[in-house]
Amino acid sequence: MTTHDDGPDGQAERRPNGNRQDGVLADSARVEAFSDGVLAIVITLLVLDLRAPEQRGAMLHELLQQWPAYVAYLASFGYVGVIWVNHHQLFTRIASVDSGLLWRNLALLLTTSVLPFPTAVLSSAFQLGDHNDQVTAVVFYSLVAAVMAGSWLLLFHYLATHGHLLARQTSTAFFAQERRRALLGVVAYLVAALIAQWQPLAGLVIAAVLPVFYGLTSEGWAMPWAARN
Repeated sequence: MTTHDDGPDGQAERRPNGNRQDGVLADSARVEAFSDGVLAIVITLLVLDLRAPEQRGAMLHELLQQWPAYVAYLASFGYVGVIWVNHHQLFTRIASVDSGLLWRNLALLLTTSVLPFPTAVLSSAFQLGDHNDQVTAVVFYSLVAAVMAGSWLLLFHYLATHGHLLARQTSTAFFAQERRRALLGVVAYLVAALIAQWQPLAGLVIAAVLPVFYGLTSEGWAMPWAARN
């Protein structure tokens, strides 16, 4: 079992600690390793929606016709990458895990593992579908993303109320602040789903911009402001 201390670079450092309480607490390293494996599989599955041309004499045309699949792949690859970065930053602030945290982490992995499916639906809708198909695809993608943001909200709330799991120098106030970041995602993806019913492309743009926001704030919403003070 491990806890964390601040290292020379200001990041929380893990070190051995015998603070196990009746087997309830456990080292977070196994959780990280399992989560990394799941995310690696998810990010690999995304490429399966890209298909080689099959029609003789039309290879270039078919490759160009697949442009929505390329866009969907890049967007979802970036999305899963941002989730991995955020997950890594999360566990630099966690010393131990209990069953409650394990289940919430599994909920996050569940919602993430679903992502290749709405990505494929989105790609198909913009390649082959009509306006209604595109609306359905963007709404579906946005709703899955909203549920995923909700799983982050559950995770942050649990850590905000279970300070004994946290690394040294990490306050529950940090995760209380992070709940707002997750809640913003839930609301924004629901707004994207609502807008997509009239303008699917506009809804898709909102859904595509949000991972950029989460990438820029992967060390916490308050971190850029703290650096200025």
